[in-house]
Amino acid sequence: METKKSFLKEFKNESMGDRLFDIIVILLVLEAVVVTLYPFLYVLSVSLSSGTAVNQGRVVLFPVDLDLSTYKMVMDYKDLWVSYGNTAIYTVAGTVCNMVFTCLAAYPLSRKQFFLRKKMNFLLAFTMYFSGGLIPTYMVVTGLGLYNSRLAMILPVLISAYNVMICRSAFEGISEELFENAALEGANDFVILTKIAIPLIKPTLAVLTLYYAVARYNDFFNALLYLGKSSLQPLQLFLRRILLMASTEIMQASGSATAASAAAQSTVQIRYVCIVLSMIPIVALCPFIQKYLVKGTMLGAVKG
Repeated sequence: METKKSFLKEFKNESMGDRLFDIIVILLVLEAVVVTLYPFLYVLSVSLSSGTAVNQGRVVLFPVDLDLSTYKMVMDYKDLWVSYGNTAIYTVAGTVCNMVFTCLAAYPLSRKQFFLRKKMNFLLAFTMYFSGGLIPTYMVVTGLGLYNSRLAMILPVLISAYNVMICRSAFEGISEELFENAALEGANDFVILTKIAIPLIKPTLAVLTLYYAVARYNDFFNALLYLGKSSLQPLQLFLRRILLMASTEIMQASGSATAASAAAQSTVQIRYVCIVLSMIPIVALCPFIQKYLVKGTMLGAVKG
């Protein structure tokens, strides 16, 4: 309440030009919120409404004739949970591998005494602008026998050059005296990395973990290239099959006459239910990782 009063007091004391500017900014922010939030609310409302209401176009913002039969039908479909499990494996295992190898790559590149430091930093930056291309990468992955293997979702994207640079900058921000004192006490590079360097850059590592995890969760292109078996495919590829290819497999697999009837009324509803179910993990984590998102936005913005 006091914050609101202080804001109103400051607003009254501002000049006409400043007031006009504040009003325009507030209106633009409100417009951005509406444009961003409305699609999510619409998808959720359609998924919770009856098929008849959806087909008649009566759903605009809030659910009409609340009906959860489509949710039950989709959640009874076994392949959904198989793909969910695959995504969990790829996200957790892939993110752990990403962070381990990112730290192992960034630490030596941050050490001034590393004799290949400048050359390796140049090659790292070079890969951000030039790569072998899609076909050579596909040939390498398949040539290594990774096709239709879970490793095909982890190894080809093991390290992000941009994230390595962020981690390297964080390591460079640590006082050199700490490393020198640890070396004098007999600590080797591995001990210095695990006991000193990594604990000091935990906020940065939290941000990078978030970046890697979201990228892993949303990855479908590598699965599209390297995973032909449906039992290995992640949730995003399942969604692609349902949304873009207009697959009716869920309706065909349903043994319930009521569920089949509801699905026949609105196939769009099935797609929106799949979207809602796929968003749950990310939406549930957002309140807990918001501070890291802000920190990641400001990462590298201030030097010195």
